[in-house]
Amino acid sequence: MNSKQNILVHGPSDLSVPWAQRIVSHHAADARVSDVQLQSVDVGTTTRFRVVVEHDAPDRLPTRWFVKVPSTTLKSRVVTGLPRFMHKEVRFYRDVSHSVPVKLAPSLAAQSRFGRGATLVLSDVTEFGGVPGNPSDALSFRQASQVVEHLAQFHAQFWNKPALVHRHRWLSGSVSAEDVLGTVMAVPLMKRGLSLAGDLVPAGFHAPALRYARRRREVMRRLALGPKTLVHHDCHPGNLFWTSQGQPGLLDWQLVRMGEGMGDVAYFLATSLEPECRRAHEEALLDLYLCALERHGVAELDEVQARLRYRAHLAYPFEAMLLTLAIGGLMDLDSNLGLIRRATAAVTDHDAFGALAI
Repeated sequence: MNSKQNILVHGPSDLSVPWAQRIVSHHAADARVSDVQLQSVDVGTTTRFRVVVEHDAPDRLPTRWFVKVPSTTLKSRVVTGLPRFMHKEVRFYRDVSHSVPVKLAPSLAAQSRFGRGATLVLSDVTEFGGVPGNPSDALSFRQASQVVEHLAQFHAQFWNKPALVHRHRWLSGSVSAEDVLGTVMAVPLMKRGLSLAGDLVPAGFHAPALRYARRRREVMRRLALGPKTLVHHDCHPGNLFWTSQGQPGLLDWQLVRMGEGMGDVAYFLATSLEPECRRAHEEALLDLYLCALERHGVAELDEVQARLRYRAHLAYPFEAMLLTLAIGGLMDLDSNLGLIRRATAAVTDHDAFGALAI
């Protein structure tokens, strides 16, 4: 799309026929838009609009669109705006997504302008028979196996590729604004999250959790010591979708960066499986991930060390879900509490704070 064409959306009134026409014309110059109907609005870490765009080229372009813009709520804008998460997702779809070997929602338009906002327009996954995930979903072993296979293929594609960061410095694992905000707010948010979580987090966990928060910058450095690849960094079940053939895809790439692939696996298993299912199949899923990495050309991993890194990385989804609760309004409350329960069980089972040696 011509970078001079403005497709930025700030509110529902911007979802007009001329706006949609600019996007449609980029893909099909002869196609004409006749109407745009707003179907739903969802506000969280971002604001999401679902729209139906009536045009005369449905054989070439989807008619159901999913539009993401920075959150319209003040709290979410503070949390996600300073680190420019939405701008990062736009750049991911614009510059990197074509190389990602996992299923994505097709991008129709992506634009980011400093100080003026960011907008991402995707085909709604329902357009091709897909089913979006929900944060409260509890995956089966079969579903988890499919996701782990996809993560291994994704990580192998970008394994040890320093040139990727050289070309796209925004993918650096050290995101300064996010680092500073996380360090400054870690302790008060952890205290609030632990208070709100109540009995979901045993009292004995409070001291190590607060120690983790006080030393968060050091912890983040330790969690970045493993082999580097491109990571999603937010692999909970609400950021998945499932195709009509039952294959998984990944949504919400706001936190994408270079990091350790095992972090994605730990986040996924800690949040997407009920504790009983995770305990029964965890070793098999970790073996599956390591074997799939080797099958895709990554053979230098030490299995013992990989499992130690898995244990350490379980602390991050625990923190992320508690901070989501502390901030409020970023996720459905019942789903958030359910993910805290799952993550707490994973941290308990593996003494994740002990593995971090903090």
